Amino acid sequence: MKEEIKRILKMVEEGKITSDQASELIEALKEKEGRGEQPNSGEKNLKVNVRTHKGKTINVKLPLKFVKGIIKATGKMPVHINGGDEIDMKAVADAIENEITGKIAEVNTNHGDYIEVVIE
Repeated sequence: MKEEIKRILKMVEEGKITSDQASELIEALKEKEGRGEQPNSGEKNLKVNVRTHKGKTINVKLPLKFVKGIIKATGKMPVHINGGDEIDMKAVADAIENEITGKIAEVNTNHGDYIEVVIE
């Protein structure tokens, strides 16, 4: 939370927000912390959502920094998707490297499964 408060104070210093607005933002951060929620740190995540033809739902969410570290260390993605041969994994890896946000891939497989890869 300390970093978020520094950013808020910097916005006041730069005249982007008023002190009253800053106070409201800081209070909102404190309320989130009090509820045990983590404030948005601005860190991006790789999400892989799968809905199988059998009705199962699988959702994987990994910090993008972690995924980039795994790719750098091993040369491979940390996620293997069975039946996801239609997904261009090089395009996904490029999107991860360049931190492109949004839906990177969306596939309906021949087996009736739905796969979605998103960076947010």
